[in-house]
Amino acid sequence: MQVPFLSDGRAGRVNAAAARITALAPEQALGAPIDRALPLEDLEGRRWWALTDPYGGLATRRGQPERNLLLPGGREVLVSASYIRTHPTGPVRRLVVTLRGTEARRRTERSHAELIATVAHELRSPLTSVKGFTATLLAKWERFTDDQKRLMLETVDADANRVTRLITELLDISRIDSGRLEVRRQPVDIATAVGRHVQALTANGQAPERFLVSISRPLPDLWADPDKIDQILGNLLENAVRHGDGTVTIGVSPHEKGTAVTVSDEGPGIPEESMARVFTRFWRGSKRGGTGLGLYIVKGIVEAHGGTITVGRGPGGGAEFRFILPVSAPAYLTQ
Repeated sequence: MQVPFLSDGRAGRVNAAAARITALAPEQALGAPIDRALPLEDLEGRRWWALTDPYGGLATRRGQPERNLLLPGGREVLVSASYIRTHPTGPVRRLVVTLRGTEARRRTERSHAELIATVAHELRSPLTSVKGFTATLLAKWERFTDDQKRLMLETVDADANRVTRLITELLDISRIDSGRLEVRRQPVDIATAVGRHVQALTANGQAPERFLVSISRPLPDLWADPDKIDQILGNLLENAVRHGDGTVTIGVSPHEKGTAVTVSDEGPGIPEESMARVFTRFWRGSKRGGTGLGLYIVKGIVEAHGGTITVGRGPGGGAEFRFILPVSAPAYLTQ
């Protein structure tokens, strides 16, 4: 929201947004001197316009950077100013003041603080384990049997993988938030990818009969980033196994917009009041661990492919995730 002031220091226009933020009626502020139209103070209680003197200060100044200031009553706002001159060192002909509420910035700061706290917590445990086992092995190598050494090294390896996974998640979040998530499209056999993930889960101890895979053919050609498709499938299947119960059903079928993939379980499901928050940062469906970042990343990856993802209740009563990837092709085939 912007408020322009003329060369005589009086407000030239006050819109509804400005009136809402300042709590001043437009007719009160219109034509009023700058210190009355916007009676701002810094955090130490000093009158801001007397302190900065935009009309009488240095002729080389072009404005004021954004900073926190206070309105009457102690309400905090973010304020910046631009000085408009007819020539570089001439008098200020127009002063444009930009005001923003602090709520959006505070939400961002809280989100960043939560992210830092989560990362610190998730890193501490595996790094403590890695440090402890490596220090023990270095100090007492000859005292351990080969089986004991192997067990400790396997634990170190698993914890190192956990740290690598977390760092990958953080990089993905950064790219999603900044719109820089790159998708390298290649032909992807989604049915084969699903089978590979199911085999990996059974190899890690899950019962083969827990998984039901349904493939409806013929499937349209899918051009997508294979690594990111693996990331989506891995996250959804891991969530279904960890947080759900009963049979995990994976369905792949053609869709009018491309290819649809559904992952559902027979667990307690997600409460209706929580479904709107499932794809937000730090949402956790249970207390069984995890950073709460996985589904946020999954949604970002699906949308980077031009697709959509939804959550609902499956036929077995548990959670059901369904994502649709559109028909597409690499750039060199469409140009």
